[in-house]
Amino acid sequence: MEYLWVGLGGFLGANARYALGVWIVDRVGAAFPLHTLVINLSGSLAIGAIVVLLTERLVADPAWRLLLVVGFLGGYTTFSSYTIEALELAREGAWPAAAGYVLASNVLGLAATYLGMVLARGLSR
Repeated sequence: MEYLWVGLGGFLGANARYALGVWIVDRVGAAFPLHTLVINLSGSLAIGAIVVLLTERLVADPAWRLLLVVGFLGGYTTFSSYTIEALELAREGAWPAAAGYVLASNVLGLAATYLGMVLARGLSR
C-alpha cells in the first residue's frame, strides 16, 4: 500500500510540475529557467510547511507523508532539472545567469523551507 501512496503522489506532483512549468514558460519564455526556480521554491516552501504540519501539529497517518512529501513533492520538485539547466547556462557562457540561478535556488530554497516551517508553526491550534 505504501508504494501506491508514493506512486499516486508522484503522478500528481509530476503533472503539477509540468503544468506549472508550461504555464510559466508560456508567459515569460524559457531564456532563463524561471519555471524551475519557481517550482523549486514553492516545493521548498511546501515541504517545510507539510513536514511541520504532519509531524508537529497533527497526529497524521504515515500514509500522508508518503503521499504528500515522498510522492507529490518528490514528483513536483525539480533539482535534477535545476542542475542540468545551471550547467547549460554555464556551458553557453552565461556565467552571471548561471551563478545567479544557483545562488537563488539554494539560498531562497532554504529560506522558503524555513518560512514554510515558521508559517506552519504559527498556525493557531
